[in-house]
Amino acid sequence: MKIVFMGTPDFARESLDAVYNAGYDIEAVVTNPDKPKGRGMKMISSPVKEYALDKKIKIYQPEKVRNNTEFIEEIKKINPEVICVVAYGKILPKEILDIPKYGCINVHGSLLPKYRGAAPIQWAILNGEKTTGVTTMYMDVGMDTGDIILKEEVQIGEDETTGELWNRLSKIGGKLLVETLKQIENGTIKRIPQGEDFSMAPMLNKDMAKINWNEQTSEQIKNLVRGLNPIMGTFTFLDDKKIKFWKVQKVNVEELEGDIKLDNIQNGEVIISDQKKGMYIKTIDGIIKVLEIQGENSKKMNIGDFLRGNNIEVGKIFK
Repeated sequence: MKIVFMGTPDFARESLDAVYNAGYDIEAVVTNPDKPKGRGMKMISSPVKEYALDKKIKIYQPEKVRNNTEFIEEIKKINPEVICVVAYGKILPKEILDIPKYGCINVHGSLLPKYRGAAPIQWAILNGEKTTGVTTMYMDVGMDTGDIILKEEVQIGEDETTGELWNRLSKIGGKLLVETLKQIENGTIKRIPQGEDFSMAPMLNKDMAKINWNEQTSEQIKNLVRGLNPIMGTFTFLDDKKIKFWKVQKVNVEELEGDIKLDNIQNGEVIISDQKKGMYIKTIDGIIKVLEIQGENSKKMNIGDFLRGNNIEVGKIFK
C-alpha cells in the first residue's frame, strides 16, 4: 500500500517510525520548511525531515499547500492509496483530501470530539483532565471533524507535564496508525461519526503563561505550570524581574512546620524560603511549593540550587 506521510514534530516522527517499521511503502514525506533557530539563527530541520533523510525517503517542504498547484500535481503523480497526517501544521485543501484511494488518515492527540484543534495535549493538562488519549480519524475539510476510526484512552498523571504526556501519546499514536492501516488493508475498518458534543483546543499564546495570583487557585496554577512545560514556561514577576516556574506542587498549610496563619498574607507572598525546605507561596485558596524555577536571563534549576545563589526573603510578593 503506497503511502504519503505528512507531519512535522517529534510526535509525528513516532508515527512515521511505526509505519516504516511495519513495512509500508512510504513514497514521500511532506513536512514544514526548515526554520532558523537560536542565537546564530541556524536553519533547523523538523524531526520528521531528519528521519526521512536517514531512511532516504523523498521529502517535500512546501511553504503552503492550499492553492499550490505544483505541489498538488506532485502528490497526484505519486498516486498514494493513503495519506497519513500527524501534526503537520497546515490545513489540507479538498484537492489533496480527494487524492488517495482510501482517504487521508489523521492521528490526533485527544479523544475526539473532545479537544479539536492545534493543542489538544496541552489543553487537557491545562484544564486538569484526568484522562485523555489518541484518536485516528478520516480527514475532511473541517477542523478535526471527520469520522473516528480508533481510540485509545490513557490516565493523566497527577503531576504529569505536557512534555511527558506528549511523549506517551506519540508512541500510542504510532501504534494506532499502524492498526488503522492494517484495518484498511483487511477491509475491516469502521467509521464512527463524531456527533455534535465537542470542545476546542486552540493554539496557545504567550499572554496566558502569566500567573494571576489574585484570580487563579493553587490547582489552576499547578495545571498552568504543567500545561506549559516544556513549551514556554509559566511566568510571574519579583522586583520587576521575570521569573519562570517549571514545576510546582499544591501544599496544605497543615503540612508545614510551625504555626503559619494565612489570614494577613497577600496572594503571591513568600511564606517560606529556605535552601533545604524550599520556597512556598500563598495563593487565593492555599499554598504552592516551587520545585523548579528559572531566573531572568538564567537557566532553569531546582529551587534549592536557585536559592543558594538568589536570596528571596519571606514576605516578598510575586506580582
